[in-house]
Amino acid sequence: QVQLVESGGGLVQPGGSLRLSCAASGSIFSINAMGWYRQAPGKERELIASITSGGSTNYADSVKGRFTISRDNAKNTVYLQMNSLKPEDTAVYYCNAGVFTRPTMKYVVVWGQGTLVTVSS
Repeated sequence: QVQLVESGGGLVQPGGSLRLSCAASGSIFSINAMGWYRQAPGKERELIASITSGGSTNYADSVKGRFTISRDNAKNTVYLQMNSLKPEDTAVYYCNAGVFTRPTMKYVVVWGQGTLVTVSS
């Protein structure tokens, strides 16, 4: 079993910053790519940032230049630094990871429970 636990969401004013964290735990051999998704009310879940095990990153156009994804492989943790937040960034944010599990090396895709980010004055 592998679990992802997110933290760091909350209420922030437009132009403000938040940092989300997502820690993986359980029967982990290694973690492949990790990513952050978000789902706004009435909209589909969308991928906004991803990072490979080697540190290569990709971003959705809507967050490029404002959000930064990073990871600490020793802590099995992925972060999302969000700057210059806008009301349209309001959503539930989910982390996601592709994990090779112990002891069989079975590959699983795991989701966090989601954390709410609200950008409002």
